[in-house]
Amino acid sequence: MGLKTPMKDNNLLTMHDVTKKFGGLVAIDDVTMSIQRGQIHGLIGPNGAGKTTLFNLMTGLYQPDRGQFNFNNKSLLRHTPNEIAKIGIARTFQNIRLFTSMTVLENVLVGMHCRLSQNVLSALFKTKHQQEEENHIRTKAYEILDYVGISRFANKIASHLSYGDQRRLEISRALATNPSLLALDEPAAGMNATEKQKLRELLLRLKQDHKTVLLIEHDVKLIMGICDEVTVLDYGKIIEQGSPAVIQKSPAVIEAYLGSLHHVE
Repeated sequence: MGLKTPMKDNNLLTMHDVTKKFGGLVAIDDVTMSIQRGQIHGLIGPNGAGKTTLFNLMTGLYQPDRGQFNFNNKSLLRHTPNEIAKIGIARTFQNIRLFTSMTVLENVLVGMHCRLSQNVLSALFKTKHQQEEENHIRTKAYEILDYVGISRFANKIASHLSYGDQRRLEISRALATNPSLLALDEPAAGMNATEKQKLRELLLRLKQDHKTVLLIEHDVKLIMGICDEVTVLDYGKIIEQGSPAVIQKSPAVIEAYLGSLHHVE
């Protein structure tokens, strides 16, 4: 069952009149939307609609030509991706980006680096505080892997995991930054039916635990089954926003998807 509709002051992330151009191409065109705390918000649209560009703007890989991103009522403009990760937004990418020669556990530990307090001297001399912090983050890393369902692979080389488990490892590494917002870019891409079911179970667990998730996904059935709110982009513009029920009945969305949403159960 979805969460109750939050009040307006429950916005975690807001975008106002965001525009991004690449030469003569308008990739994002005056996008205004908000992500509510504790909800899973879907972002869908045809290929080339601007979904990943919006993610790249939100996470500092690009800067908008116009508009504002506010996170916890603070502007995200002119922040680097590393700074935005520290602020509280973690993301995955369409293409898997793991440290393939490192173990599963080591990949998660890398994700924790932005939350560590140690400095160069404490790391060099192995102070008591540094050792305690190392023990703590290893314990936390195992907890995250267990949460995602791949703790049994902790000492396995990342490249030896199945495709679906590599995707879940990417989510583990993102969770390791302790984000307030988890942004997932097509996590189900390339998965078989069994792998998608495991991903769905993980997303439902995040939803049950009131984690805030922004989800790009082409699997419309998955989106409609787990999201509280959905935003639909087409040619860089928002053509519809609302609950899954509203999205499935929208003539503009049906036209953009050639009627495919009519068949979602």
